[in-house]
Amino acid sequence: MADKTRSLRSLDALNFFNAGIQTGLGPFIAIYYASARHWNPGQIGTLLSIQNLSGVALQSIVGDRVDNSPNNRYISAGAALVVTLGCLGIVLAPNYFWECVVQFVIGVSVTVFPAATASFALGLVSQDKLSERVSRNETFTHSGNVLYAAIAAVVGQIMAIGGLFYAAAVFAAGMVGSSLAIRSADIDHEAARGGDKNKEGGREHAGWRDLLKDRRILIFTATVVLFNVSNAATLPLVGQLLGQGKKTASVWQVAACVIVAEVVMVGVAALIGKRADQWGRKPIFLFAFAVLAARNFLTIASHNQWYLISLQSMDGVAAAIYGVLLTLVVADLAKGTGRFNFMQGAVQSAMGFGGFLSNAAFGWVAKTMGFNASFVGLGIAAVCGGALYLFRMPETAESKKSVS
Repeated sequence: MADKTRSLRSLDALNFFNAGIQTGLGPFIAIYYASARHWNPGQIGTLLSIQNLSGVALQSIVGDRVDNSPNNRYISAGAALVVTLGCLGIVLAPNYFWECVVQFVIGVSVTVFPAATASFALGLVSQDKLSERVSRNETFTHSGNVLYAAIAAVVGQIMAIGGLFYAAAVFAAGMVGSSLAIRSADIDHEAARGGDKNKEGGREHAGWRDLLKDRRILIFTATVVLFNVSNAATLPLVGQLLGQGKKTASVWQVAACVIVAEVVMVGVAALIGKRADQWGRKPIFLFAFAVLAARNFLTIASHNQWYLISLQSMDGVAAAIYGVLLTLVVADLAKGTGRFNFMQGAVQSAMGFGGFLSNAAFGWVAKTMGFNASFVGLGIAAVCGGALYLFRMPETAESKKSVS
């Protein structure tokens, strides 16, 4: 492992800088569009849904490309460069139409990162170390989110709110260098795609029709959609709720929401990485759905800013569990197929579709029926997702299956 130190640290950096993309292009966009562009929740929800939807059709294609390419670090670096320009485009786009174009381009580009980072992790460490490596990825991502949110709080208060996206561009540029610093020679490319070296032929892999025959994959994909339907719109709606009638005050409030959630995520991600094999995936994932439902239902109890900010600690628990287990469950399901990144892309498409439904539907619900109606609907989606996982999704961890 010592000779892979540079590549592993570069992967740490890649996940850290990726945080600026996740946070800078997430809840803060809603604040920017509401306060600087003066667009309503329905328009904002449509814009955010464009970013989600634009990558849906491409995720599996990108994943398939990652499965079959030894040059994933160049693919990741190129996508990061496009996102860097896209962050600048958010501020410079002159009207709603061009903002839609910018969100589309960003949405297409960010499809690369989940597959690429997961593939790097799978290719750089052995299977028995994957839980710890995925946990470490999430820890660096959440640490980067904390830093970006702190920067956003300062920039949003003392500079124009558009400065947030210049900061996001800096983070995206950092991803370019981090991707290129990973050495291709350090990556086991067969392991990175979930291949089975013991199979005759080595590079042969399952076709997509074979994957569809596995009901676990279809059920898991459906639960991912419901998780993201319940989660994607919550923080943007909270940000708009906090920003009603204000110009810049809501920036620090949203930054506080993010920091509270991300600090919790760091600890939870580390814990889940150590215990996911021992406890099994299913009970932990069910707990995440329960926390997600409770968070949305509790949001309607009060719109006090300190209450809403503190409530985001529950987002930290649910999102940290989801972030770690998503890669682990996909790795479980893809083991021996050689289609890990293709399957990862398909699941990311499900995430994007769930995010599209969440932002598009509940943004307009908030506009027509009020914010509380949206939070109730988001909570119901989490309950439905948890029920589906409870009754139809089996345990996927090998150690737990062998016990049962």
